[in-house]
Amino acid sequence: MATPKHDLPDDDIEYVSKTEMKREMTALQQLGEKLIPLDKKQLATLKLPERLFDAILAAKKITANGATARQKQFIGKLMRDVDPEPINELLNKLAGLSDRHSAWLHRLERLREGMLADPKIVENFVNEHPSVEIQQLRQLVRNALKERELQKPAKAFRELFKLIKQYIPEPALPGLEASGPEEEDEE
Repeated sequence: MATPKHDLPDDDIEYVSKTEMKREMTALQQLGEKLIPLDKKQLATLKLPERLFDAILAAKKITANGATARQKQFIGKLMRDVDPEPINELLNKLAGLSDRHSAWLHRLERLREGMLADPKIVENFVNEHPSVEIQQLRQLVRNALKERELQKPAKAFRELFKLIKQYIPEPALPGLEASGPEEEDEE
């Protein structure tokens, strides 16, 4: 007796072991657990399904250990239907590991240093961003140079960075909505 032939060739079937499936599910659960400490605003940028969003918010309120473990498993189950890439991007950004975020910060730092070294860069910045308060910008540059010369704390230096940061927004991560200004004081 001949064995029946299947419609699909064997090449189209991907065999995954039970162990591998468990590893993937555990990884998704761990990724979901990393979302629990985030605030609502950060979670909203991810465009998560409503059930998952609500489950994460509920997990924040649970204090009993057994209930916390069950809620984390539930979040892991809901994570199976979500693309993990935007979540990883956001978590990396928040951890300061994102290449895009680092490149943006370095760009701002180079611009700030350029403004301190060359007045033409200040003029170019004013031309590119006409809404900037010119007097405030020039005052911050003068004060930052004076701080450097007198080896004083870099208050104006940091203020100049914050001002530049207001006019050069961080590029949005793919799959995420643009988020508002973050509370970071990078130099």
